[in-house]
Amino acid sequence: MNICGIICEYNPFHNGHKYHIERTRILCGATHVVGIMSGNFTQRGDAAILDKHKRAETALKNGVDLVIELPVAYSLGSAEQFAKGAVYLLNALGCVNTISFGSESGDIDALKEAAGAVLYAQESEELTSYMKGGLNYPSALQKAIGKYYTDDVTETLACPNNTLAVEYIKALDSMASPIKPFTVKRIAAAHDSSINAPEGDILSASQLRKMIEAKEDISRYVPPCDLSETASLRSIETAILSKLRMMSKSALEKTPNVLMGLENRIQRAVSVATSLNELYFLVKTKRYTLARIRRIILSAFLGITKNDLQILPSYVRILGMNGKGKEILTEAKCDIPINTSLSQLAETSDNARKQARLEARCGDQYALAFEKKRPCGLEYTAKPVILD
Repeated sequence: MNICGIICEYNPFHNGHKYHIERTRILCGATHVVGIMSGNFTQRGDAAILDKHKRAETALKNGVDLVIELPVAYSLGSAEQFAKGAVYLLNALGCVNTISFGSESGDIDALKEAAGAVLYAQESEELTSYMKGGLNYPSALQKAIGKYYTDDVTETLACPNNTLAVEYIKALDSMASPIKPFTVKRIAAAHDSSINAPEGDILSASQLRKMIEAKEDISRYVPPCDLSETASLRSIETAILSKLRMMSKSALEKTPNVLMGLENRIQRAVSVATSLNELYFLVKTKRYTLARIRRIILSAFLGITKNDLQILPSYVRILGMNGKGKEILTEAKCDIPINTSLSQLAETSDNARKQARLEARCGDQYALAFEKKRPCGLEYTAKPVILD
């Protein structure tokens, strides 16, 4: 068995994702593929447009063998936090040989060099100085790296998929993981692009979400999937604004990635904002990217705190598997509990109970993001996707 891990959101699963899996199997010689997938909420600070079990099912029908959920605190974290949680889960399985990720670079050696540059720059005085001067973290990091490294390194870090790839490599190194990194060069549609690919059958997930919301036909760009029920933060917009208006500064300050008095700015902004977009606009400055603001606002609403990111994932929650996925589980030497049942996982430790309760609470809010509202408690009753 040659087991390869892929960290993903599949929001929604599209032809580019299928291409990545196919190339991973060919180039890595992967016999089995395990996906660590975001659940109800995604790293761009949004609700997943399709529920996680539907996305898991589509992935299982198109090349993934085992789908494991990335806990919500990590799925809404920064790129570094997102990568840390996902890589930890892959490493915990004890049977994964390789992690495969898409990148604009397609050059694993260049990405490794960029990872080293990031680690060096993060310890530099220049990074702190540039951020104090008003630059946001990505811009300050690039400028700090540019002082010590050649242009090709800073150019590598200018691309969003390369940035995540670098964080995966850093996470592997920090855990002294035996898992080897591997990259597949991203083709056609760029990350968040609204431009059709030259091949004509690949669009970015961002553009596909816009098409789904507009009720446009996306069948050319995705494998068959059920789009009958979709979720949107717009459905809970008033609830988000209401919750934030009632939050104290001290509560806002406990939200992940809130630094340098940002809680004051959020409190002022939410007192006058009448929509989420207006709130994002009022909070955003040169120092904070829009994606970071979106994650912070959603994390505050969901009650995710900095303490939640101090606890590494305490269990492996399986969302779905096929026959080969069962073989992965047989091979696994997992050093944390693994199960399909959130309620059973919650009983394995105090930290597991805390993480499971957070997942369930966030799932109850996600249930309101659909046009046809869903009841509470589905995180404890939902069945995993099992395919032959």
